[in-house]
Amino acid sequence: MKLTLLFIINLLFFVSFSVNAQKETAVKDTLKVKNNKYGLRVGIDLSRPIKTLVNEDFTGFEIMADYRITHRFYIAGEFGNDKDQQIETNLSSSTQGSYIKIGADFNAYNNWVGMNNAIIAGLRYGYSSFNQELTSFSIYTGDPTFPGTIIQETKSYKGLSTHWIEFVLGVKTEIINNLFLSITLQLKNKISEDIPENFDNLYIPGFNKTNDYNDFGIGFSYGISYLIPFYKK
Repeated sequence: MKLTLLFIINLLFFVSFSVNAQKETAVKDTLKVKNNKYGLRVGIDLSRPIKTLVNEDFTGFEIMADYRITHRFYIAGEFGNDKDQQIETNLSSSTQGSYIKIGADFNAYNNWVGMNNAIIAGLRYGYSSFNQELTSFSIYTGDPTFPGTIIQETKSYKGLSTHWIEFVLGVKTEIINNLFLSITLQLKNKISEDIPENFDNLYIPGFNKTNDYNDFGIGFSYGISYLIPFYKK
């Protein structure tokens, strides 16, 4: 009886050891498989078409792309065009132009085997070329009893440009094979800016709205993109 019990215990131990060994071998074999996809990922920023539909004062689009160069680093960039109308109590103006942003992303997320998600930290150099058009403005009097006169006069400012540096934080999730959804936060700082004579840049394509207090700006994007895999590594 004791020998039978010992045999059963040894058999169970052997089976357990064999199963664990097979699992370890399967994991090692899986790790040897080339599951990391390298290729070009191209998409669009969904927030701009949505904003175009709900805001009659705005029209815009943006194309985004990245290319994986190492396990964690990507070359990345965006290209777009914006048209925005600014209607304030004392002026009315519009801005139209294009922009490009070029830089790199670092994936801080350690994926499991077969996964392609990302937590992105990135840096961009941004450049925008645009035109401003001032259509009406009021003359400031300093006396609330006598408000300023509204001047209906169109002034065009062409060939303006702005340069900035942009820090990017974001998440990219593969929802189905090679199709990704992403959300990013962009923190921007102007380096140089062409300012119209006797006016200011209220909106800069790619940089978004500006303010009188500092050179910083902020932006968001919600993207959908597709990965064109070239090879696995």
